[in-house]
This record gives sequence, C-alpha cells and structure tokens, in this order.
Amino acid sequence: MTLVDCFGKVTKSDLIKLVDDAADLIRTSVDYKYILVLLFIKRLSDRWKEEVEVAKDEIMRETGIDETEALERAVMEEYHTYIVPENVLWDNIKKDGNLTENLSKAITEIAKENKELDGVVNRIDFVDFTKSRENRLLLEQLFSLFDKYTFSNRCIEGDALGDAYEHILMRFAPEKAKEGEVYTPREVVRLMVEILDPQPGMSVYDPASGSGGMLIEAFEHVKRKFSEEGANRVGLYGEERSPTTYALAKMNMILHGISDSHLDVGDSLLYPKFKTASGLRSFDLVLANPPWAQIGYGENTLKQAEFKDRYSYGFVPKRYGDWAWIQHMLYTSKSKVAVIMDQGALFRGNSEKIVRQKIVDERFLEAVILLPEKIFYNAPASGVILVFNKNKGLNNENRVLFIDASNECQKHPDMRRLNIITDDNINHIISTYTNFESTDGFSKVVNADEIKSQDYNLNVSTYVHPVDNDSSIDIIDTIKDLNQINISIRDVEQKLDRYLKELGYID
Repeated sequence: MTLVDCFGKVTKSDLIKLVDDAADLIRTSVDYKYILVLLFIKRLSDRWKEEVEVAKDEIMRETGIDETEALERAVMEEYHTYIVPENVLWDNIKKDGNLTENLSKAITEIAKENKELDGVVNRIDFVDFTKSRENRLLLEQLFSLFDKYTFSNRCIEGDALGDAYEHILMRFAPEKAKEGEVYTPREVVRLMVEILDPQPGMSVYDPASGSGGMLIEAFEHVKRKFSEEGANRVGLYGEERSPTTYALAKMNMILHGISDSHLDVGDSLLYPKFKTASGLRSFDLVLANPPWAQIGYGENTLKQAEFKDRYSYGFVPKRYGDWAWIQHMLYTSKSKVAVIMDQGALFRGNSEKIVRQKIVDERFLEAVILLPEKIFYNAPASGVILVFNKNKGLNNENRVLFIDASNECQKHPDMRRLNIITDDNINHIISTYTNFESTDGFSKVVNADEIKSQDYNLNVSTYVHPVDNDSSIDIIDTIKDLNQINISIRDVEQKLDRYLKELGYID
C-alpha cells in the first residue's frame, strides 16, 4: 500500500476547476451523480490511507515496535472513521484494466463494511452505466481527472472538498429543476439559518432535507460563530423521500466533515422517522424548503398518517400541501421554524385559509419575508420565508414583521436569467428582523388585529407599501387593486373547488 503523498495544499479553486472539468466531460447526457460518487470514493480511499499513516506513527511512538508491525496494526477498525478494504482502494480499482468491475466490487465491499454507507455508495450502478463503449471511455477519463489530487485532510485546504461537492449540485441545479429536483440557493439557506441562529447543544431538523444543504449550513453557522467543537454538539436531523437524494445528502455531510448526522428516508407528512417512546420527536429548530403546492396530501390521505394529531388546525386541499408542511414543522418544533413557500400560501382561501387563520390566531407567526424573483432554479416567481416562534415574548406576542426584500438582490454572476442575494442583502434583512422594526418601503410591524381585518391575508404588499416620490402614481390605490385581485382569485378557486368536488376529483 502506498501511503499518502501530497505536494502542496489543494485549494477550493483547484477542486472547483476539477469538478467543472468532470462536468464538461459528461455534459448533460450523463447523470451528474456519477461524478459525486467517484469524488466520494476517492475521498474515502485517500482518507483511509492517511488514517493508516497517522495510526502507524502513533503506534510506533507509543509501543516502540517497527514500521512493518505498526502498519499491520494501523489497518484495524479502531483507527478509522470508515473501513476501506485494501483490495478496493482507489489505486487498486484502476490498476488491472477492469475498471468497471473493480469499481462495482469496491462499492459493494465498502457498503458491506460500513453499515452507515449501505444505501449511499451503492446507490449508483456503474455496470449498467458502462454498457456502452462511450461511457466506458468516459469513466476512464473521469478516473484520470480525479487522480490529479490527493483528497486527504493533509492535502486539502479547509472545506474545499465540500465546496466542490456543493458546486456540482449548484451547477446542475437548473437542468435538474426541470426533472423536479429542488436545490435551494446557498444564500437563501444562509439567510434562514441566520434567522434561526442555532447554538451549540441544539437540535436542528429538516423534514424535506434534499441534499442536506440546510443542515450543513446550520453546522457551519455554529462553527463560524463558536467553534468546531461547538458545531459538533449540534444535533442534525434530516428526512428525505427520495433514496437517491438521501444518498447525496449523506455523502455531502461526510465530505463537509460531518460524520455524526441523523438522516433517514421517509415521507415526513405520512410516516415520520424520528420518534421517541412517547411519540413524535421534537427539535429546537426546524427549517425546510418543501415542495411548493405539493399535490397528494388531502384530507383522506392525511387521516391515514401516523401522528395525525399534527394536523389539528385542519386538513388542506389535495392540490396544495403547503400548510400541511407548516403544521408538521410547528408540531415538531420546540421553538422556531423557518420555511420557504410560494406566495399563494399567503392568501389562498377555503380550507387553507381556515388553517392559516388558526395558526395566526395562535400568535406563532413572527415574520413574513418576501424574497426576490428569479433566485430559485425551479421557479421564476418570488418565494417567501415564513418564520414562526413559539417563544416570541410579551413585547412581540401580538405582532408580525413583514419584510419586502424583493429588491434585495443583484444579477447572478454566472447565470444570466437569475438573480442572487448578496452578503449585504442578507445583512440588511437580518438587521431588520433582529431589530423588529418598521422601515418605509421595506418593512412593517403589524398588529394581529390588522391581519384579522385583512381577512388573514399575509401578502407582504398588503402591509409594506413602496415609497415613490412620483405624485402621479397612487401607490395606495394600486395596493388596494392588487388585494381586490387576490380576493377575486380566491372566489374563482372556491368555485373551482366546488366543481371538482362535485365531479369527484378532489376530497
């Protein structure tokens, strides 16, 4: 076995260039997940060899035995985070020309030796992938690319490996959005985590965890603000319906240096995985970007769910699952919740309005933040962040902060049709949220009675009016017109629901 050799630190820029080269090789004709699995396997192999080297030196120093005997001991399980049998190390996978077969064997053995990685590394089938001659050649080229660097702790600068993994997810996000995969831009995730402000010792839960970005940012937030030791004391819990996306999240966590995370595959709204002896588990903080206007979680379906008392505020229409997600998140939170929704959830009528009204009357809603348009890869429309707080305090118990952050953005540097929220934008929003203050044209603190007088319409434009010095434009009348349009939309939806019920299409 060749031990770790390293010639200078591999930087974030080096690895971004590396994975971009890999992405250029596969273009869009091959699933990007093959890149991520190869990156992960290479990391496991190089890290295992590094751990052997560290253990060997420690054993020799403590026992005085020679190097050969120390090496024999250094491969023992107790010295390693994950077990990688020597016969399936990266160098051995490629050495005899049977790349596909060796890689398939390596994945199988690593999954067998590490229970935590079963269902993660072996989620991708390289044998099926290389049935064509073109893909066999492509796999060889990808292997050659990853041979360029050593992915050990000693050779990698900071969190460069995790950043490279995230870069691939982001690069393919626009294409994958067409297939239903959702990638929440990292700046939006950072904004949500800053609002929740996790601390060492807290538990953080994402019931729609995707590739794990929100949980990773919670970890990084505590690491930046306190220390790595403090970050390691944060409990990270995620649930994801897609087994393949769960696998991506698990690899993402490990490549970010987070080995102690609690991820599971499941449908959070029907069969939540995190339970205690007395019922459903609760967490200090809950955050998510669940599917917007998700179809399929109407009354008849949710009545079959485990812990259906989660939906005590009411069931939602079969074609709009938004307030089902919010109820689940409130039920599992001890304190604060931050969730991204589409704007329709703020004003739609019928059963959604009933649920929305009850939750607003509970005084849990703390803030509604309108985001800029064109920041999500899968939706050009503006989303909103809803913040709930079960411990608002007496001063803010009857108040809700509305923030119009629709202009807090700049053009995306790489994607012409998108916008991006900058650090300055995030700081402006966070400062306003923290101070809980009204600012002309940007934010307004609203009493619960005013929300009630607006028929529980939570549209930010209902409360925050743009500042315009042009006296020829009547802003107030324009807002009234918009609100009337929303009322008309609700009337049409009510009629449509009645027709669909009569025809038997919805519950």
